[in-house]
Amino acid sequence: MSWLIQPRLINGPFDDPGLYLDFRFGRRAILFDLGDLGALSARELLRVSHAFVSHAHVDHFIGFDRLMRLCLHRPGPLHLVGPPGFIDHLEHKLRGYTWNLIDEGSVDFQLHVGEFNGLRLDRFAVFSARHVFERWEGEPPALPQGVVYADADLRIEAAALDHGIPSLAFGLRETRRVNVRRGVLDRLGLPKGPWLTEAKKLLRSGAEGAEIEIPGVGRTSLRELKDQVFLVGPGQSLAYVTDAAPTLGNAEKILSLAARVDQLFIEAVFPEQDRTLAEAALHLTAREAGRLARKAGAKRLVVFHHSARYIETPDALRREAILAFEGRDEP
Repeated sequence: MSWLIQPRLINGPFDDPGLYLDFRFGRRAILFDLGDLGALSARELLRVSHAFVSHAHVDHFIGFDRLMRLCLHRPGPLHLVGPPGFIDHLEHKLRGYTWNLIDEGSVDFQLHVGEFNGLRLDRFAVFSARHVFERWEGEPPALPQGVVYADADLRIEAAALDHGIPSLAFGLRETRRVNVRRGVLDRLGLPKGPWLTEAKKLLRSGAEGAEIEIPGVGRTSLRELKDQVFLVGPGQSLAYVTDAAPTLGNAEKILSLAARVDQLFIEAVFPEQDRTLAEAALHLTAREAGRLARKAGAKRLVVFHHSARYIETPDALRREAILAFEGRDEP
């Protein structure tokens, strides 16, 4: 079965952190972190509907300006989530520019911004281009504890990790994975088209008893079509973890967020031999990243956010993490 979401790191392991989540069959994308976005095209960034920011350190937030500039004249909103104080940080960025060429006649581009306090979204604000990005306080969406986004297809969870300040880690879990069986439409004489998208949406939501309108065929029970036409399986899952002190408390939160994910993207900033540096800088070592991935039961490990002090041995941190992930790091 093919993945609905295609995740990829935006930059190399020694560059700014960030993960781009590209939705297949849809003009939509999600970002985890807003560091340097120069590797992404304007077309790719214009597809971004949501950005989830771990914290406001420059290497995680400097790309907001480029994203904002590209989206400024689009009608749909840009949704952002960050840690406590994130709304203030974003407001200060907006106030750093002169907005004399936008007014009530401008495209109604909006920023919808929420703050996650470690348990839930507890603050929410809207910044509208038609009102020169004046800050409006609002009510955050009603979501379960630990969840920062949810729709019929997926949910995104968050955990606040200790990095001297709160640094958010994110986990994405697809509700259900639904694919069309290869060659089945031609074999059954069924057309391609929007009805397949609607059927997939119903199956992901569990509405197998619904009926679907198929052009040239008529209304048909989805229950009858399910086993013939579709492959239905567990949904895709991934986690993104960066800027976390090597503490027991952080480890427990990471293991919960990343439990049995298909892919774990996690920082590996220092080698274990420099653990003193890692503890002082409040970052994970490569060995700890690998061990956490193994304990969480992740199927695949991808490490990033390496310290530039190790740039002369570019693969050493990845190798250390993989050995730990595979359980081959023991003396």
